[in-house]
Amino acid sequence: MEQRIQLSDHFGFGRLIRFTIPSILMMIFTSIYGVVDGYFVSNFVGKTPFAAVNFIMPFLMVVGAMGFMFGTGGSALIARIMGEGRREKAQEIFSLLIAATVVSGLVIAVISILFLPQIAAFLGAKGGMLADCIRYGRIILVALPFLMLQYAFGSLSVTAEKPKLGLIVTIISGVLNMTGDVLFMGVFHWGIAGAAMATAMGQIIGGTIPLVYFLRKNSSSLRLRRPKWDGGALRRACTNGVSELMSSISMSIVGMLYNAQLMRYAGENGVAAYGTIMYVDFIFLAIFIGYATGVAPVISYHYGAGNKKELNNLLKRSVVLIAAASLSMLLLSEVMAAPLAAIFVGYDAGLLDMTVHAYSIYAVSFLFCGFSIFSSAFFTALGDGLTSALIAFLRTLVFESASVIILPLLLGLNGIWGAIIVAEYMSVTVSVIFLVAKRRRYQYF
Repeated sequence: MEQRIQLSDHFGFGRLIRFTIPSILMMIFTSIYGVVDGYFVSNFVGKTPFAAVNFIMPFLMVVGAMGFMFGTGGSALIARIMGEGRREKAQEIFSLLIAATVVSGLVIAVISILFLPQIAAFLGAKGGMLADCIRYGRIILVALPFLMLQYAFGSLSVTAEKPKLGLIVTIISGVLNMTGDVLFMGVFHWGIAGAAMATAMGQIIGGTIPLVYFLRKNSSSLRLRRPKWDGGALRRACTNGVSELMSSISMSIVGMLYNAQLMRYAGENGVAAYGTIMYVDFIFLAIFIGYATGVAPVISYHYGAGNKKELNNLLKRSVVLIAAASLSMLLLSEVMAAPLAAIFVGYDAGLLDMTVHAYSIYAVSFLFCGFSIFSSAFFTALGDGLTSALIAFLRTLVFESASVIILPLLLGLNGIWGAIIVAEYMSVTVSVIFLVAKRRRYQYF
């Protein structure tokens, strides 16, 4: 029987990969399920509903991102407290964060459902696309508290030294989602409402399973109990996790900006092409996000334990792994651009050509994005939420927004597809500056 890997262990490449692989696979499977949704909507419902899903998705990602904030910020705080030897306090904060996630999810869901027509119209949806955005979004929002729980538990289960739990939950909820896609769209022909119901069903199960697991007696390092109010701990967790919230909000705002620019330069076809690129992009980014999610509690634990040598080891090995993954992703994307695009938009030759061309440019960004994602997560793990938020804020909202506004003026439509490359390169530069500037404070090298 394989010995369970603990946060307190020394991590070589093998142990680091084994510990983080469940989180990586969890994120990959989550992205794949989104791809399957996109495939069914595009091929069984049509181009306009497919564009509508991609149009409203940035907003849905923003409201769900609160779960990431509680999960990542809380995970760093709890792991650091565990590293300091205060296990009882870690249990209390864990329970408080889950309670806060549920309450926040309910409040945000109700407000969003009520004002979704105004929100979708404000973003620019009109006519049939507006109706589809409202129909899809309202069904998804019913499951929002469960989605936020699933996001939060995705990070917190790693801190509980149960990284495989998040993976198992993701597989179960994803299989339900895909089964629902086949039945609701392929068999019952419920259209875009069927796609939303399938996704919501998976999210409800995904949030419920870990909640039940941690409520019961279990073999993990954490268990839910009656929460005790600790405003300071909740504030620290939220402040520390705000970079993940900022990143999701920024990405969503940038997604809306891309859609607006593409409607101007390429019309509905441009939005559909961008949607296809995003589905594939999510899968590749999931590898970096999954690794960062998996390694963050280990970094937090050793920082709390004052083990500077292991911090240095984790940083160096992480950079090597990310560099290898970045190069592999670039090569794979360039080879797979046409086959992947054909899965979604093979029914429209003009749209297919536009998507393949766009993706071949966009894929160059994979050389850089992994380093920025890890750097932001690294500072979150150290409890430096401000630096983490700055990296995330500059990477998406500042650099990418500026690029997608300015570059099309110089390069036309190709400027939109290439904006991400410029933004990611500038983000890596900023990340390196912060890592060097903060080295004495945290003593990681």
